[in-house]
Amino acid sequence: MVLRLYDTKTAEIRDFTPLHEGRVSLYYCGATVQGKPHVGHVRSAVAFDILIRWLRASGYDVLAVRNVTDIDDKILEKSAASYSPDFRADQDYPAEEPWFALAYRFEQAFHAAYDALGVLRPSYEPRATGHITEMFALIQRLIDAGHAYPAPDGSGDVYFDVRSWQNYGELTRQRV
Repeated sequence: MVLRLYDTKTAEIRDFTPLHEGRVSLYYCGATVQGKPHVGHVRSAVAFDILIRWLRASGYDVLAVRNVTDIDDKILEKSAASYSPDFRADQDYPAEEPWFALAYRFEQAFHAAYDALGVLRPSYEPRATGHITEMFALIQRLIDAGHAYPAPDGSGDVYFDVRSWQNYGELTRQRV
């Protein structure tokens, strides 16, 4: 049986052909671990689990990488709020919880949810915090190439300039 997938770039259903015979590599976004998981959070993991199982049952050697976003504005804000004198701690958000403890605790909750659903663990699960140096370097490369720019408000935010990239929107057939 041939796996057929929808190709957003061509807007066609196409037969799947691996880049390397007998091997498939998948990279997909995992959780942003800022709170307890719900069905919407685990939906993509279930979908990729089905795909990975199908590929393996079809004889492919599958390398699956699912990232964990273990730091972002919301994680930092929730942690900072836990140190406020008027913060009301509860079972989900204890008082004075460092950002990394909050992220780790909810990462474990996601693993428990995936396990309860029988979702296979990925081959690798890198955390965002393990790649901050590379992120800064990539952002600087985008700025240097004219594809990104620092926010004018001095916040430290950096924005991607969609008009600078001639192929932007190509995968979804959107025009800027």
